[in-house]
Order: sequence, then structure tokens, then C-alpha cells
Amino acid sequence: MDYKTSGVDIEAGNAFVARLKEKAPTIGGFGGMFKVPRGYEEPILVSGTDGVGTKIKLCSYLRNYKTIGIDLVAMCVNDIITCGADPLYFLDYISLNTINPVVDDIMSGIVKGCEWANMDLIGGETAEHPTALDIDLAGFCTGIIEESNIIDGSNIQEGDIIIGVESSGIHSNGYSLVNKLLRERRLPLTKDLLIPTHIYASLVKELLNEVEILGMAHITGGGIPENLPRCLPDGLKAHVDYNSWRMPTIFQDIMMKGEIPEEEMKKVFNLGIGYCVIVPEDNEVATHDTIGAFGYNSWTIGEVVL
Repeated sequence: MDYKTSGVDIEAGNAFVARLKEKAPTIGGFGGMFKVPRGYEEPILVSGTDGVGTKIKLCSYLRNYKTIGIDLVAMCVNDIITCGADPLYFLDYISLNTINPVVDDIMSGIVKGCEWANMDLIGGETAEHPTALDIDLAGFCTGIIEESNIIDGSNIQEGDIIIGVESSGIHSNGYSLVNKLLRERRLPLTKDLLIPTHIYASLVKELLNEVEILGMAHITGGGIPENLPRCLPDGLKAHVDYNSWRMPTIFQDIMMKGEIPEEEMKKVFNLGIGYCVIVPEDNEVATHDTIGAFGYNSWTIGEVVL
């Protein structure tokens, strides 16, 4: 008996790494290395880790793994940029029962996501587990910011404006509910369910150059009610008008076919708002103009109140 007969193909794994190094030449060692950029007086490193949840199951249903890697990068990067950090590098973890072409598709998405976020892929781990029933993904990223430039919401005041930036769809949260509706055949299985998560890094960088940003929130699991308050100082609340933008069709379908109460939808899904920025009232128009120049729709969805 050898390792291959037990379910682990070392040669296939080595071949995959060789293919990957053509796309990401910096990988291959025991530890990823990255030189901290010059020009910072008091640099702060900002790190985050996340996965794609049960959205990965839809990839198997639709036999399409080409964009799930973008989701993995987005879920990590969109978190760390909320303090104003510039993304530096990314590492991934993929667990599956055998090395096969699916892993190449996943990695292609990860490489593309890193390019969109303007950061390097410096390492990762692909684990071949013969007894595993499902593919699992996890990601880790690090960004950098000058300590004096950290955006922590401490300057937010009553009357400041909350602007919502469009999502590309469901992003990567709420798929346990979506999968239940699919199993019960109450929701059709369509490729729209795999639209990758927007990566907002370039947009945020431009906003920081153009307008005064007081706080930011990535709208993930928990929706706006759980994520927006995370950037507010104690004593202040977010008043959000859910009628200020039109809920995308995909969420309307989920709500109607799943007979899901509106309040539950708000707690599970982004409902069309993937990212929020808080700005002073006199920055409202300039903020919308900058977002629009990037090709995103945006709405003034509320204000900060006592």
C-alpha cells in the first residue's frame, strides 16, 4: 500500500502547486514573506479571516467553481478596509477529498480577487482529505494603515449621513437559508445565485482621497442591523430608511417563495447594500459622485441619531 491508494495523490498535489506558481510566483516556501512598504511612520497591520459559508454547495449543484475564490477574497478584504487599511497580502486554505480540476478553478478566482484588491497572494494550504464529503474554503488577509489615519468611528456625530453602496447580489451570507429553499424546490437553481461578491477596496481608497469618511461597515451576516452599529461610537444609533433603495429581485424572490418576514430578511441578508460609509452632511453629494464614477449605485439610506 502507498499514500495514493489511501486517497492522497502527492504527485497531483505537486502538479497543482507548479501550475499555481505560474500565476502567483511568490508562493512555495514554508512561510509567505512580504516586505512592509516604506513611507509609514507608525504602521499598523490589520488582519482578517473568513470563509464563503455554504455558498460553496451551490458550486457543486451548478458545477461551477470559477468565481467562489473571488468571494473568499472579498469577504476578507471588505472587512479590513473598513478602518481605511490598504490590503497587502492574502493566504488561502482549501480542503477537499481529492486534487481535481475544481481546485484550479477556485484558485483562478482567488488570484483574480487578489488582483482586484491590488494585493499579493503569498501562500496557502491545499489539504487532500479522502474522507471529506465537502469542499471547505478559508482565507486570511493583512492590510496596513498609518496609525494616525485609522478610521474607528470616533468622529461620527448626530446628523451625519449614511450612504449605502450596492451589493452584487447575495454576496456570501444567508446561503444556509437559500440552500434550504433549494432543497425544498421553493427557489429555482440559477447562476445568479453564484454572482461573486463585490470587492470594494479600490472604491474605498478613492473615497478616502476625495471625501471625509467618518466610518465604514461591510454588510455581511446579520445584515445592516448588526453590522452598521459596529462602526458607531457609544450613544449613537443608525436610523435606516429601508424604502430609500429598491430591494433587488433576488431578495424579493427569496422573501416571497420562502414566506420570510421582512424583519427576518433584514437580519439575514444585505438586501442590496453591500457596504456603508458615514460622512458629514456636506460630503453627501461628493461621496455619491465618487461612487458613481466607479460604476456603483449608491443611496443615502439614513442618518446618525441619538
